[in-house]
Amino acid sequence: MPWVLRLAYGGIFLLLAAITLGVGYITLIDWRDRRRRNEAERQARRSKRR
Repeated sequence: MPWVLRLAYGGIFLLLAAITLGVGYITLIDWRDRRRRNEAERQARRSKRR
């Protein structure tokens, strides 16, 4: 029976790690895209002033 518990805990750990990495990846991509959008908006405002 202990090997079943070890297998279950290992699976739970891997799922938790995968979800954590996925959320981190999505957060990173969103941050990068938001930065690009803000920069593009700044460039558009600068070009309208001229």
